[in-house]
Parts: sequence; C-alpha cells; structure tokens
Amino acid sequence: MSLPMPPLRLRQILSMNLGFFGIQYSFGLQQANMSPLYRYLGADEASLPYLWLAGPMTGLLVQPIIGALSDRNTSRLGRRTPYFLIGAILCSLCLLAMPFSPTLWAAAGLLWLLDAGNNITMEPYRAFVSDRLPPAQRPLGFLTQSAFTGLGQTLAYLTPSLLVLLGMPKDALSGNHIPLITYAAFMIGAVISIVTILWTVRSTPEPPLSAAQLAELRARASGLAATLREVFAALREMPPTMRQLAPMMLCQWYAMFCYWQYITLSLARTLFDTGDAGSAGFREAGLITGQIGAFYNFVAFLSAFALARYAQRFGARSVHSLCLLAAGIGMWSIPAIHSQALLLLPMACIGLAWASIMGNPYVMLADSLPPQRTGVYMGIFNLYIVIPMLIQIFTLPLIYHRLLDGDPRQVIRLAGLLMLAAAACGLLVRAGTPSAQLRGA
Repeated sequence: MSLPMPPLRLRQILSMNLGFFGIQYSFGLQQANMSPLYRYLGADEASLPYLWLAGPMTGLLVQPIIGALSDRNTSRLGRRTPYFLIGAILCSLCLLAMPFSPTLWAAAGLLWLLDAGNNITMEPYRAFVSDRLPPAQRPLGFLTQSAFTGLGQTLAYLTPSLLVLLGMPKDALSGNHIPLITYAAFMIGAVISIVTILWTVRSTPEPPLSAAQLAELRARASGLAATLREVFAALREMPPTMRQLAPMMLCQWYAMFCYWQYITLSLARTLFDTGDAGSAGFREAGLITGQIGAFYNFVAFLSAFALARYAQRFGARSVHSLCLLAAGIGMWSIPAIHSQALLLLPMACIGLAWASIMGNPYVMLADSLPPQRTGVYMGIFNLYIVIPMLIQIFTLPLIYHRLLDGDPRQVIRLAGLLMLAAAACGLLVRAGTPSAQLRGA
C-alpha cells in the first residue's frame, strides 16, 4: 500500500518535527512540576505514584485505538494530521487550567485530560515520520524528534528559573499554595503546544493518497468494532523484534518514572535535609530539579544527531545499551552527591540515555513493521511505555516503606539499577525487515 517516499532535506525534516517540540514542552512541564504541585496540594509522599496514573492509563486506552484509526483515516487533511490538531488543542486548554486547580483531585483530573491530548497526538506523529521518510532517513527522522524532545524539555524545566531571573518572586504563592512562577510556566506551555503543531501542519502537509490507496482504505471495515479487531489482530501477529524489545522497555520506563516522581524529593533531602513541602528548601529543590532537568535535556538535544550517525554505523541496539549503562551509573550516584555543580555529571549521562530512549527503540522497531499497520503498531508499542509505568504506580507504594525505608533517595538508586538491567536486555534485541519478521513469527 505504501509508495516510495523521496528523501527530504534537513530543513524539511526539522520543520516536520517542530510540533514534537511543543508536545515535549508539555511533557517537560509535567515531569518537573506535577510531584511538587501535588505536594503543595497536600499529597502524601508514598502515594505520589498513584497520582501519576493519568499518563499510562490514557496511553493504554488511547494510543492503540488512535493509531489504528489514523491508519484508516481518509480525511482531506491527511491520515495523521487531524489527530495532531485535536490533541494540541486539548493540551493547550489543560495547560492553561492546571495551576488553577483548587484541590488535589482537580489537578489529577486535569492531568488525565492533558495526557489524553498528548497521547492523541503522539503515535500518529511517529507514524507520520515513518510514512513520510524513506528507510535510510528514518534514524535521522526519529532522532530529530529526540533532539526536539531534549530542547522542548530543556526549556520547560528551565522556565521557572528563567522567570525568577526576569524578576518574578520565587516564593510568591497563590491561594492554593502553588508558586506564581508555575502559573506562568504552564501558560507559556499552552501557547507553545498549539503554535508548534500548527507550524508542522502548515509547513509539511501529508502527501495525498493515490486512488488505489484510497480505495483500499475505504474497502476496509470501519467503526470502533473494526478498529478494535484490527488492534487485536495486530497484537496476535506482532513482529518478533517488537516482542524482544519488551524487557528493555519495562526496565527503562519503570526507572524513568521513578526518577521523575522522586527527584525533587530526593534533592530536598540530600541538599537541604528537608521533606517539608512548605519549606523554602523544598521550593529551592524544585528549582534545582528544573535546572538539572534542563541540563540533561539540553545534553539530549545536542547528542541526538550524533546518536543518529552512530546508530547508522554501529547499530541502534549497541548505541542504546551503552547510553542506558551510562544512565544507570549516573542515577545510582545522585543520592551521594551534595553539590549542585557535581550533579551535572550524572545529568549528562541521563541526557545521553534520554536522547536514545526517545529515538533508538523506534529505529529498531520501524524497519520491522508492515507499512499498512504502522500507526496501529506505533500505538501498540506505546503499551511498552505505559504498562511499565502502571506496574511502577501499583508496586512502588508497596515497597516504598518496606524495602526503600520511606526514603526518596532509595527510589533514585532503584532507578539506576533498573537502567543497568535495561542495558543488558537491549543487547538481546534482533532487528529485521517486515518480510523476515513475518517469516519468523
């Protein structure tokens, strides 16, 4: 069904992926601000994972279905573009409303809607890259998304600190105890989210489908039942490479969720010897989380294009495992560091891994997928992200006091161990073409 795509210039590849910058700015705001925001609204430390349930649950429910729907879509805007627009509008509205949450559960509910918008956008966007680029350019395409992930999250993490530098008081609070700089950061994110998606839609229209492609798509059964049948059929016929990626994805995403949820709490203990969310030290730890998060994402931005070159030369599997190894060592070392400046060393390691996480697994996956199912398989592959997150959400509270001594620093060490396990699992993945995958299934 797919037609050969002509190669694009680097400028065109950058334009087609700019919307990913907006998506990842939104994710960066969540990663840096949701745990502190929940604590400001009275959340218990051990229960924080439950309040992060929105992302994995919406990903579990939304992305495979949206991926399958986008494979079948025949709108005049294209197969994938309508989902970019709907998701971006929903994200922007939720970002505007988030800091105004009057209660803990209002914030949690808005996070569900925000993550639904991000998930509506995400996998059609990845399928768009696979559709639009020839195989030789896919590493560059996916790792360009990784670069924009790094840049978008760098600015998202850094925004509160930049606002303080511009004169906003860091200790000024609203009536619900949320810093005013958080309000401003989320409003900026709302604008960036919609503007960058509109740029991509305007600058890189999807190529029109041929008459034969339209006829084939329209001949398929439509409706929710047919879409669900397609998802389950794709699950049964999953390429072997996709199955082999599962253990690696489990370990790396469990680790990242641990890091995002507990890094501010860990730094508050290590640098300021406090666990009190109302203290100045805790707010300062939140700003430091933004600063070091910006640094590791900037490292991800700078390293993504180099990783694309090394992935083409040495293979995505080897490069990815090496990056995960560095992240494991870096995360393990964080609780032993009492200097903010020295924290940049493990952050550089995490940045390399983050660039690789957002690109190389998709490079390993993309060439094994049949073109007519790219969208649904990209959606299903997101289950390899959200299921580890769900496992983390429901298991970490059970071990937080029993095995980790109720200490957020121990959660960060656990994340380091899991990254090392992910590096070992990555070396077991074998790549292949769609035809070879089907023969091996």
